[in-house]
Amino acid sequence: MIALDTSALIGFLQGDNTPAAAAAGAVFAERHACLPPVVLTEVLSDPKLPRRVADLIGALPVLELSDGYWRRAGGLRAQVLAAGHRARLADTLIAQSCLDHNVGLVSSDRDFRHFAKAGGLRLLP
Repeated sequence: MIALDTSALIGFLQGDNTPAAAAAGAVFAERHACLPPVVLTEVLSDPKLPRRVADLIGALPVLELSDGYWRRAGGLRAQVLAAGHRARLADTLIAQSCLDHNVGLVSSDRDFRHFAKAGGLRLLP
């Protein structure tokens, strides 16, 4: 399984011509896509999201939270902040979900590189 970030998923759905959108499309086509819970929430929060897209996204597997998740996420965020980098809460929660399940993340958001350095998050492409 490979997790999709909101930026990559939306880019793919909108037909963007970016490496992240292309990678998301490939992962989606191969049926290897999964979503961190925060991504599912972010995407479904769009009041203009077409019903067919909501149904498509709702059918994807969601990474479950495991015991200690919130503490690990807090520690990960503290590491990134201590290094002087931005660590938005949603990005932290997405990164921790991926780390807990040992899955890579497709994203066009460059802020995730700080989580790769601090916690070993595997970024794709």
